[in-house]
Amino acid sequence: MERKQSLDTICIQGGWTPKNGEPRVLPIYQSTTFKYETSEQMGRLFDLEENGYFYTRLANPTNDMVADKICRLEGGAAAMLTSSGQAANMFSIINLCSAGDHVVSAATIYGGTSNLFTVTLKRFGIECTLVDPDAPEEELEKAFQPNTRAVFGETIANPALVVLDIEKFARLAHRHGVPLIVDNTFATPINCRPFEWGADIVTHSTTKYMDGHAMAVGGCIVDSGNFDWEAHADKFPGLTTPDESYHGVIYTQKFGKAAYITKATAQLMRDMGPIQAPQNAFLLNVGLETLHLRMPRHCENARKVAEYLKSRGDVAWVNYPGLEGDRYYELAKKYMPNGTCGVISFGLKGGRKAAAEFMDRLKLAAIVTHVADARTSVLHPASHTHRQLSDEQLKEAGVDPAMIRLSVGIEGAEDIIEDLRQALEG
Repeated sequence: MERKQSLDTICIQGGWTPKNGEPRVLPIYQSTTFKYETSEQMGRLFDLEENGYFYTRLANPTNDMVADKICRLEGGAAAMLTSSGQAANMFSIINLCSAGDHVVSAATIYGGTSNLFTVTLKRFGIECTLVDPDAPEEELEKAFQPNTRAVFGETIANPALVVLDIEKFARLAHRHGVPLIVDNTFATPINCRPFEWGADIVTHSTTKYMDGHAMAVGGCIVDSGNFDWEAHADKFPGLTTPDESYHGVIYTQKFGKAAYITKATAQLMRDMGPIQAPQNAFLLNVGLETLHLRMPRHCENARKVAEYLKSRGDVAWVNYPGLEGDRYYELAKKYMPNGTCGVISFGLKGGRKAAAEFMDRLKLAAIVTHVADARTSVLHPASHTHRQLSDEQLKEAGVDPAMIRLSVGIEGAEDIIEDLRQALEG
């Protein structure tokens, strides 16, 4: 039996394996199209009878090799890149749902994803029920309907930092014959592999830690290959009945464990087109090569910063699941024993006004609409990313209106703490 490679080695060596005389570094296939000798060859590609490349919107070698690396890191069966994390989350749902279908989602997810599910997809006839992820199973059961087709949550919620009880949500989903989709952006597969806890599909905003440099927007969907679509064929006709737009192909029968990703590529990417540019995939791969080195430093720095903030009298509260005594510390230890992420949320005793004044005095940390890269950054969700939500909706999403989201980078921890000190005391 072949020995499994470590995540460290996959980060460096996964995806691209050069043959004799080929480039050592993953090439950028910066081409929209690919040449064939005969019309019949290309016809077989369009019929899904052969694997190959003919148009980058559907598949590109650079993208496929990076998707394969992420797939291996997560321990999945198949994966695809998308233009953004939002596109990945959208595809993860609409690959399963049609008008009249329903989704159950944790209420504490990122505000943009919440809006996608509750506003935009609602216009397409897909309903979503938001639930408190900390509620007991018997309470969560009430959210399920006969037309429920998927359950969604985030490993570590952005920005509420709620840790999802993956096993609990997997049990609920599987009891109702639907898959659990987990957005694993904040933890990354270095710190958590949701498939090992029962999740079926994983999504990522690769824009964050995976890229690590704030250079390239992107997303990824990974399928575990474990969910038995045929056992619940009536719920997922798109996968288990003929697709007339592809000469009647039945994805589950023809592609097995790759059925879900093949359908998302051949059908959704074909029709909607949010492909990741090969140049961005190349930059993402550069980030992935150091992911296993960066994540421990992010977590180490964040723990030190969280301890410092907690020690201050002008700080009202601190949320960080890697901090002993945090509400989610024990759950985080279960699912992420080696660390959580570099993101902290906290509130000042002076509320919203004090938050704005504090942020304006920061020198090393930058106010940016971004999170989870090498540089320390800060944001006020109620004023920025979650601006569209009312105070009541903010609280439902686990976001205190006074919350400051601090993304701790990989600079020297003492320099980050000094910047916070001078801004708090300024």
